[in-house]
Amino acid sequence: MEKVVSKIAALGVPGLILIIAMSATGLSGGAALTTALAAIGPFGMLGGIATLGVVVLLSQGLTEFGFNAIFTAVVKELYKKGKDKKSILRKIEKYPVSKSLKRKLREQLENISYSTFPPMQMV
Repeated sequence: MEKVVSKIAALGVPGLILIIAMSATGLSGGAALTTALAAIGPFGMLGGIATLGVVVLLSQGLTEFGFNAIFTAVVKELYKKGKDKKSILRKIEKYPVSKSLKRKLREQLENISYSTFPPMQMV
């Protein structure tokens, strides 16, 4: 049991997701693995592998920077890419986050000025 746990722990969050998906299939062995990978992501097994790769990137980012910093950077990037403040505010209201984080994101969006991020120009 220790060997299995240490190998799953080495995989981290994607390993846990894969274990949960495999147990949900009700199958065992290779059939459980292929079915779980196909169920995790779009486009079958390859999509499942890609989804686990994205989970690795997300979990590393959350570990390194924290949840609030990631959301704050996303809001800044949306504005930087030319989204208007009203559409960003609508997205913030739909985010599944706490009221205090939504308030913080709204305040940050109000403090962003065009001098901080000049609008993108068409070439």
